[in-house]
Amino acid sequence: MSLVRASGALAIANLTDQALRVRAVEAASTYDTEMLVEVTRAYMTTASRKGARTSLKTLEAYALAVRDFVPWAQNNGVQLLRPGRRDGGRYVAQLQTRPTLGRGKTGTLSASTVAQYVAGVRALYRALRWAGATEAQPFEDAHVPPDPTPGIVKNPPYMTEIDAVLAQCEPRLAALLLLCAHAGLRISEALGLTLADVDGARLTVRGKGGKIRRVPLGKRVRAVLAALPALSADGRLFEWKYAQATYQMQKAFRAAGYGHVWRGFHAARKHSGTRLYSATRDFTRVGLFLGHSSVDTTRRYVAVQDDDVASEVEFF
Repeated sequence: MSLVRASGALAIANLTDQALRVRAVEAASTYDTEMLVEVTRAYMTTASRKGARTSLKTLEAYALAVRDFVPWAQNNGVQLLRPGRRDGGRYVAQLQTRPTLGRGKTGTLSASTVAQYVAGVRALYRALRWAGATEAQPFEDAHVPPDPTPGIVKNPPYMTEIDAVLAQCEPRLAALLLLCAHAGLRISEALGLTLADVDGARLTVRGKGGKIRRVPLGKRVRAVLAALPALSADGRLFEWKYAQATYQMQKAFRAAGYGHVWRGFHAARKHSGTRLYSATRDFTRVGLFLGHSSVDTTRRYVAVQDDDVASEVEFF
């Protein structure tokens, strides 16, 4: 049976059950990577827990995983619709021993990268079950060992670097850094801000999964935002894409003499979490400020001093 190729995730989701099944079976049987990416995207945006609110970042990460797994399966004799019971473990093992291709990095893929790939392929198989193409779950028992090194150790917050780098930033770049380092925004949240989101000492932030939170702004952030004119009719404050913002911030770090410690924007967000925890000693309040749904996540954003309880235990 031959079908006209549907274009896009919504078009695939709108197929009849029979047509969807035929499309998914055909794609899996022929190792059609891009169609399998679209089937996965259709499932994620119409049938997953978050549905249409699934973030673009998640969709892109899962697409990358499918594009990695499908050629591997084809080259290693794995039938996508009838995988062997050990095939999931085989794929995880080769990920764990694969050399990293990250610029300036050595060794094998990080545990977090392996986990991200496996999450994407698990989503692919959920999508294939949703489409009625297979009941296989080759990754159900595949174990992905966690990284033994905490993220706050591998990627600690910037601390003294922030003020030195701010001195090398033009006003708009300084605003971006302060929004991450003082207001605790994710870089995607900061880049998406408009003038209408700023209301005096408060900021309306549209976060992951469509969640909206109100963030208090310190005087330094208020001052730098007040001096920024909008860049477009819709009031956008930044025109950079993520890669462009990264390039600009890396230049500022190098100019400040801290090019060797650049660890991305997330380390700036951890700066705000660490400073707020030092002031409040309350993970719940820090989590609300950062927009976390779990305090366990917040703990990974706070660098606690090794001797944090030294005075409390002094007279035990």
